[in-house]
This record gives sequence, C-alpha cells and structure tokens, in this order.
Amino acid sequence: MKQLFCVNHTAYLFPHHKPEGGIAMPRTGNRGPGSQVQKRNQAPSKPLTTQRKPMQKAAVHISPKQPLQSARKEDRQSASKDAAPKGPERLRLGTITESVRQPQSRLNSLLRSSDYDQYRQQGNQPGWKTAVHRYVSLYNQAETNQHASVLTDYVTDREHCDRLRIRLERLRERDLLRGALPAGSETKAELVRVNESANEVSVLIRLHIKRRMEQSGRYYMEERSEFERLWLGQSGGVWDVLRVEPLIAERRPRFGSSTDGNWMTVDDYSELFGDITSPSTPYLNYDLLPQFKHRPSGIRYRRDLAAAYADRWWNEANPAYELFEVNCTHYVSQCIFAGNAPMNYTGKRESGWWYKGRNKGSEWWSYSWAVSNALTNYLTARRSSGLRAETVRSADELQLGDVITYDWNGDSRFQHSTIVTAFDSFGMPLVNANTVSSRHRYWDYRDSYAWTEQTKYRFFHIADLL
Repeated sequence: MKQLFCVNHTAYLFPHHKPEGGIAMPRTGNRGPGSQVQKRNQAPSKPLTTQRKPMQKAAVHISPKQPLQSARKEDRQSASKDAAPKGPERLRLGTITESVRQPQSRLNSLLRSSDYDQYRQQGNQPGWKTAVHRYVSLYNQAETNQHASVLTDYVTDREHCDRLRIRLERLRERDLLRGALPAGSETKAELVRVNESANEVSVLIRLHIKRRMEQSGRYYMEERSEFERLWLGQSGGVWDVLRVEPLIAERRPRFGSSTDGNWMTVDDYSELFGDITSPSTPYLNYDLLPQFKHRPSGIRYRRDLAAAYADRWWNEANPAYELFEVNCTHYVSQCIFAGNAPMNYTGKRESGWWYKGRNKGSEWWSYSWAVSNALTNYLTARRSSGLRAETVRSADELQLGDVITYDWNGDSRFQHSTIVTAFDSFGMPLVNANTVSSRHRYWDYRDSYAWTEQTKYRFFHIADLL
C-alpha cells in the first residue's frame, strides 16, 4: 500500500522580488535559424509566457486542490452519516486523514508540516508516520533555503547529512552564478514500501520536488522525482530518523565501476515499478506498415513535437512502449521519434536505431534506442541520412529537442540521457528526463547525487532535416 504526503513552502526569500503573478518558461519553441531567439550574450532575453498565479507570503500549507478545512468538513459529514459510506472509509488520526481501501489500493494523506508541532503541544505520542512527515517538511525547507542545517539537526545519520550539505552547497553556488533564486518549493512524498516492527521501521519513499525559480525578474518551475530509503527507530517513546540512503537511479553499475553503494539495483526497480517483464504494445510495427520502411529523406525534425511529447510523458510511462528498468534513453528516443525522426531498422540490436517492442519474450529494439552509451555512439557517428546529429562544444549551442548525455565517472561510459525542452532567461537549456523523472531541470545536473567532479557531457544538435 502507498501513502501520499504533501508539503508546500511558498516562502519568498527576497521580498523585493514578489510579483503579482509568475512567468513560466515556454515548453515548446524553436531556437533554430528561423527563430528570433537571442543567445545569452545578446541584449534581449527569451520571450516567456506569462501565467498569473496568486502569491502568498511565507507559509506552509496544503495544496489548494485539497484545503484542510474542506477535508475536515468532509470528515465531519462522513462521521455523521449512519449508513456505511459509499466510498473509502475515512479514519481520523489527529490532523491526519487516511483512506482505507480494498487490498492493493493506495492510502492518501495530506499533512501540513506544522501538524508535527500540534501533536507535541497536545501531548499526543507521535508515531513513525509523524516522523516521516516531519522529515519531508524539513527536506522541503532545506530545498527552499538551499541550506542543509535545518534537516541535519533532525537526522542522526552524519554520512547522509554531509552528502546533503555538499549537494545543496553545490546547488546554491550554481544558482548564484546563473543569477537564479529559489522563490518557493513544494515536496510531496509517497510511501512506496514499509517494513515495520515494534521499535524499528524502514520506509522507501518517492519524493516529488517542485522548485519555483526566479531569474532576471522571470519565473519558471522545475520538477524532479527522487527515491530515498529511511530507517527510523523508537527510543523513549520518540521516533527518530536514524539513517537515510538516496537511491541514485541515474547511475548503473553495469555501465561503469564504482564503490557507491546507493546505486539503484534491479530489486529496487522491481519494488518500485512491479513486474517489468510484461510485453508491451509496439508503437510502430514495420511488418504491418511496410510503407514506413523507406521513409523519404529530407524530413524536417519537429523540435516542438519532441518537446511536447517530453512534457506529456516525463512523469509516467507511455503504455505503447515497454517500461525499462533504466528508462532515460528509452524516453529520449521516444521524444526524438515523436519529432518525426525516422527509425533505422536493421533487425540487429547492435546496429541502427529502432524499436518494435517484445516478441514472445524477446527484446526487439536496438541498444542505441535504450542505452545511453550506445545512443551516444550512434549520434556521434557520421551518416548522410536518417537520425544524425552534430556534436557541439557547449550547452548554449543547443536547441529545442536536442540531446545531452552524461558520463558521471569521466571514463567515457555515458550513463544518462536528457532532452532539451525549454530555456532559462539567459538562453541556457532546461531538460526533461526519465527513470529519475525530471521536467525543466537545469541541464548540468549538479543538483543530483549522481554528479561528480569527473562528470563529462556530450552535447548533440540534431539535424533539422533527417
């Protein structure tokens, strides 16, 4: 069973930057030769779409979609009914509302971070769930302030506290250099798996983080999802977070050697996503549609369609495709294909760039479709037709729908892939990714635990005509 918590911090750290409405970065567009988009060293900045949103002063509250007063009113109405409720039965635990459903269904709960203090003021005994609520609230506050001290004072795991401190220091330094300020954040936590005993609990949680960024008076929202495993212990009737391990899904041991024990394993993926071996529905079957086997040359790459597809499927799997253990390159290939890039079907997994799903349990797709290192090699190779790209020197040369691959260890084995879906106000790419789902995330990934000082990038500008 799964449980969902939500913490929303809309604290604005710079009062003189409180606008009446926010400005969101465009999801699609074209930075190609025909566009009027300016580079970072030119005077005008990218045009942005204005979205008016009500702003609030520093506060921690439940998402507006499910206000607390409304939830309490529903609880009172449900409790007053004599007949059995038609929907899930509601149980009131302090200020926590839980839904009891049939087996294999989800438990949902939204909680304000201040509820933890209410428990203490009322003299109630906080359980391990309250400790998790408190952890998520402090995690969100640390993301907003870009300082780890608020969370490290609560967590007793010194190793993770140092790891978090280094990551947030790196994030703060990068955002200062690019002139970006965090204007607020929201964190939701989903309980994926719980192992519980009398005095010890281990919890696997999925954190969905939204950060609202301000840059040169303009605003955009970046999102990402991460997994962490928490160990909690009870001492003297109080539950404490004893140990925290982030699962670094962007890295895979089979693509490079490392002693980092926090890489996500195949067992972790099975735990998170269930059975991943079920056959998929092929998105395009060349045997049934022979007219697609020889597509005409000179097809224009639709960058806007690639970016639109990336925004549509960044946080969920397209059921037309197989769901892979490591889905980042598979997701990027889908986006490129959605932009009209033709498949190069060879029938051999080690060549071409193609996908046909599963056939009687066999994998029918090329390595270049699903493996970052293979896609890097495919895009690097020269060819006169079909999907091809130019390797450029820096990220600011990329356009919408272009691709970045990541070599975390600096050993020329690329382990992660992203696609450009938007730009900040200085013209630098914001990317989408999968496995660790990310939307409009700054391209360099210095906010990831996977990043190291040895990290290298490969920037691919996909040809306009394929």
